[in-house]
Amino acid sequence: MSTPTGGDDEYWRRPDEAYDSARSPRPAEPAEPPYTGPPRTEAPNPLWRPPTVTPPPPPRSMPAQDIDALDDSEGSARTVTFGVGLVAGAIVLIVMCLLCGRLVF
Repeated sequence: MSTPTGGDDEYWRRPDEAYDSARSPRPAEPAEPPYTGPPRTEAPNPLWRPPTVTPPPPPRSMPAQDIDALDDSEGSARTVTFGVGLVAGAIVLIVMCLLCGRLVF
């Protein structure tokens, strides 16, 4: 297949500047004014000071820990937890046996 104008890339080439300007004249863009810099700022009041925050007091020291008492309380808490777990497991086992017994019989 050949291009409509006959040349290889002639069809895709941009038109000449003279043709383009005669076809659609562009209005002249207004020139931008030169940059004069940022506006001047006013000097702050000489009595002005930035807000200050008073520093908080230093933290208090923590009381000493009794490691032996902590170990005893953790041991008793573990015993209570295991006891509650065993009782709950026994109750669930009894309920499951009752439900399965009703389904079988």
